Amino acid sequence: MKTTLRLAAVGMLVGFVGTVAAAGDPAAGEQKANACAGCHGKTGISSSPQNPNIAGQHEQALYDSMIAYKEGKRDHPAMKAFIAPLSDQDIADLAAFYASQPCK
Repeated sequence: MKTTLRLAAVGMLVGFVGTVAAAGDPAAGEQKANACAGCHGKTGISSSPQNPNIAGQHEQALYDSMIAYKEGKRDHPAMKAFIAPLSDQDIADLAAFYASQPCK
């Protein structure tokens, strides 16, 4: 009985935590960022005011945003097309890379 209660409590706790990104590798993310550079700049600083700067943003926020585009919860055709083929690890690596970049 105690084990069942513990498992239920752990399950509820995990449900409240939300999405947790896989451990991202900034070096791997840098290698995967070429497609992103056209809009967001090589290090996440966009040269166009129409595209957001993503350098230095919180890693989890970047990860969550990219997952939302991939799952269709956020609507942007270009982002969805670029992110669709990426694995969760690819997305975690990209998030780690851009989070590690200095914002200017």
